Amino acid sequence: MHDLVRSVAPHGPSRRQFGWLGAALALTWLVGCSNADEADGKSVSLEVARAELAAGRVRLFDLREPQEHATGVAPGATLLPMSQLGARLAEIPRDPAQPVLLICQTQNRSGKVAAALRERGYTHVRYVHGGMGGWAGKGWPMVAPPR
Repeated sequence: MHDLVRSVAPHGPSRRQFGWLGAALALTWLVGCSNADEADGKSVSLEVARAELAAGRVRLFDLREPQEHATGVAPGATLLPMSQLGARLAEIPRDPAQPVLLICQTQNRSGKVAAALRERGYTHVRYVHGGMGGWAGKGWPMVAPPR
């Protein structure tokens, strides 16, 4: 499944990719546009993700890398760095009855991974719109990553 990682980020994300994405996200937030991916079931809001995780109705996978996890993770999230995705793909449930949410820092990586997984038959996988940057920005609880 190493092709999954290559198809999502063949050379890893660059600062240039995050630059335009960050500007687009800021503009979307400023003008109050809705998230079209949420409307068609590709993503969920931070609020929905937090509520579903707290209720035990979803599995949340944090795709950030270990140095990013060091800043804190959502309580109950499974840490699955994108760089390890190919080797650990079996950890993501294939059962459509087990909803899966993916989160990264800004939703760039998680959105791409969710799309790649959906292409491979994971119809129950969505990404968290706003990412851990949005989670932290709301002041929601974060815990130290497990050792």
